[in-house]
Amino acid sequence: MVQLELHIPASRSLKEKRAVLRPIVEGLRHRFQISVAEVGYQDKWQRALIGLAVVSDSYGHAAEVVDNVERWVWSKPDIEVTRFETEWVDA
Repeated sequence: MVQLELHIPASRSLKEKRAVLRPIVEGLRHRFQISVAEVGYQDKWQRALIGLAVVSDSYGHAAEVVDNVERWVWSKPDIEVTRFETEWVDA
């Protein structure tokens, strides 16, 4: 599981925040085939907390996906990543 906290400095309303977040959430979902949802700060204009879940049959593949997700998110110019936290769960 990954929690990703974002700062959206140009946002001045919830509508602007959603306009920035929607392509990021959808991009993560489609590009990496992972589960993604906004899980916190829904009422804040410039903050977002995104939860991601990666399921794989191997730790190596899951770690590679998480690394690629992190690089992809950091490359987005409209946001600042304030926290990228990973928690590994072994079933």
